[in-house]
This record gives sequence, C-alpha cells and structure tokens, in this order.
Amino acid sequence: MASQVYRQLEDRGFIYQATHERELQEKLAASPQTFYIGFDPTADSLHVGSLIPIVAMMHMQRAGHRPIAVLGGGTAMVGDPSGKTEMRQLLTREAIDQNGVGIRRQLERFLKLGDDQGLLVNNADWLEKLTYIDFLRDIGRHFSVNRMLTAESYRQRLESGLSFIEFNYMLLQAYDFHILHRDYQCTIQMGGQDQWGNIVAGIELIRRLEGKEAYGITFPLLTTASGEKFGKTAAGAVWLDEKRTSVYDFYQFWRNCEDGEAGRLLRLFTFLPLEEIADLEKLKDQHINRVKEILAFEVTAMVHGHQKAAEAYQAAVRQFGAADPDNRVKTSSAITSINLSDSTDSLPQTTLSKQELEKGVTLVELFLKTGLCASKGQARRLLQQGGGYCNDARVAADREITPDDFAGGQLMLRAGKKRYHRVVLAS
Repeated sequence: MASQVYRQLEDRGFIYQATHERELQEKLAASPQTFYIGFDPTADSLHVGSLIPIVAMMHMQRAGHRPIAVLGGGTAMVGDPSGKTEMRQLLTREAIDQNGVGIRRQLERFLKLGDDQGLLVNNADWLEKLTYIDFLRDIGRHFSVNRMLTAESYRQRLESGLSFIEFNYMLLQAYDFHILHRDYQCTIQMGGQDQWGNIVAGIELIRRLEGKEAYGITFPLLTTASGEKFGKTAAGAVWLDEKRTSVYDFYQFWRNCEDGEAGRLLRLFTFLPLEEIADLEKLKDQHINRVKEILAFEVTAMVHGHQKAAEAYQAAVRQFGAADPDNRVKTSSAITSINLSDSTDSLPQTTLSKQELEKGVTLVELFLKTGLCASKGQARRLLQQGGGYCNDARVAADREITPDDFAGGQLMLRAGKKRYHRVVLAS
C-alpha cells in the first residue's frame, strides 16, 4: 500500500512540486517514512485551507507512514511572510499558547497520535532554547542572503517591505526540519507551494549539517474559478471550529461551490474512490446538485462527525429541497442512509434578549451580531444592494427590529441566496 501513496496523492491533485521525485517515490515504496507538516497557531482554529495538508497527512498515515504535526509555537512568535502583503500582527506568548490548545484539539480528530503512529510536537520546545550568537554561528552561516532573496515568499514582499524578523523565518523553519530529521528520523517535509523555498532550505541544511538526504512535497494553493483564495467568503474565513463557523454554514460553503469545481474538491477533500468521483463528474444538469450535496456531507462529516453532518444536510433539504430524494445517483457516501423526514434542525441560531430589543437593534447590527457579515460596512452594503432579507423580505439597512418581526418568537435572516440564520427572542 505504501508504494501507491505518491500516485494516490498525485491523482487526487495534492502534488504541486516535489524534490528528487524518483528517489522520493522509491523511498516511500521501500519502507515507512516519517514526514511532517507545520501549523502556526495564529488563531485558535484552523480553517478550510488547512484541510489540504490535513487530508494529505491522513492519506500518508493510512498508507503506513508516520506523521509529525508540528505546532509552531516558536515560529508564530516571528510570523511567516509567505503569501502575505504586509507583516503579520505579532502575537503574545499567552495568545499563541491558547491558540495552540485549540489547534491541537482539532488535529487530534484527524490523525492517530501516540506510540509509533504519529506525533504532535511544538517547535517552541527547541527554538526557545536557542541563543542568538550560537544560532548565527552554527546555522546562519549556511544561508546565502542572495539565494534567500530569490524565494517567492521574500520576493513578493520586498517592494512593500520585509522586516528583519520575518527574514529569519526561513532559517527557523529549516532548523525545524533539521531537528526533526536528527531526533525523529523525519525525511520528508510537506507544505503549501508558498513554502517551497523554506522546504528546500531545510533540505540543504540537513545535507550540510548531517550529510544526509531529505525530501519535500508542496501542495497547490487553491483558488476559485474567479481567482479568489479558496475558503474565503463575504463573512470571512470558513473555520473548522463550529463556534466560529456553524456546522450548517460549513456545510453550505461546500454545497454552494461552483458546479465545475465539485469533482476537484471531491478528490482533494474526501476519501471516496477515484473511480466513483470520475462517474460523479460525468453527471449533468440537476444531478450536479446531488454531487455537491455528497461533497458537502462528506467534508462536514470528516470535520464535525456524521451526526452533525446529517443534521446540516436535513436542515438544508428543509430549506431548499433534496437534489436526489430517491437516491438515484450511485455513491458509497453515507449520505444515502440519512432519513430526510427526521426533524432535527441545525440552522445557526442567535438569541436576542428583550432588553437588547428594547434598546433598539438595527438590521445592520443584527447581521453583524449573527456573523452573516464581518462588519457593519459590509452589512450596510449587502442590505443597500438588496442582498439582505428579514423573513424573506428585502429590508432597509437602517430599519430597527421590532417585536412584530418575531413570528412565533423568531425571525429568519438571509444573506444572498443560501445563507440563513435564525434569531430567537428570549422569553
């Protein structure tokens, strides 16, 4: 099985670049390898963009290889300039530690950790022990500034300004790879395509310090058909933590993908057989909505569990109807076993107190409070452009909510065509 994993990743669209590709494939086929991916705790939750490395790790682990998830408690103190047009906001040690707790909890859902199956380590454990002069003498002397400036992550920032602290990020990440190679026999680093320069730097450092070979794989940075960064919505990032993005909204994000993207997303974000995905891609017209239901259910089940995914699917069917109520589209997905007559309702919900209502709440404020919009300005524009609804009626941005809006103690807000949120008036 191990010999097939590289081809599996390639066929599913995970591989953008790889170093020493033939040698790497031979190594993966010959024996179980230890590999790592880093996750900097810049927030207390990962977002859907993080699912590409996570699912890749799951494929590798299922094929018999050992993952190391590296929590970047040390590198987060510096900030990765990759893919950023300006310097990241520096976080306090307390914030980084708190964020790390949330990310650790999420990674443990996807990976088998413990014993020899997989590891979760924090690079603060070794980076914070470094002394500056020793690090410059022992590690910094192996890096050419001229070569570092050719890295994509640095070149993009030179015009807008690259801080000295960010310039050190490549050295720290390369040092991570060296430590993991030395102490855990880690031979492969994986990451987004914007990490290529950092990965290659680590490979070269291992060669210089240890005289041994290591390898790298990068994943493509996903964009939508319109060129926007995948995982971004009008309300902001789509998070894996349901406190930040409700399960229903998470499901709807996948359900509302563009028709032509469904097949690619199924290959990347689900474990459905490739042959089945190829058959699903051939479906046309109304059947494409069933394909998107399958995608949304499978990813939601992987992240939030089968039960919550089923509830989100049922809630969506009540709102918009089922794309394939008779299960005519053949699939191995567990979506076919869900009882659509079940009364469970997982629509995201916010409670409004009578005191808040009496003080006065405008629709702009309510769209912000419910998370349908990320700012008051965004909510105002949505309502002014006719994209915001209250109880299925277009409403003015400055209108205040009244008790009459709460039929049966609740009202329904809608942003665009398919983003709903229920507001309940506290009794």
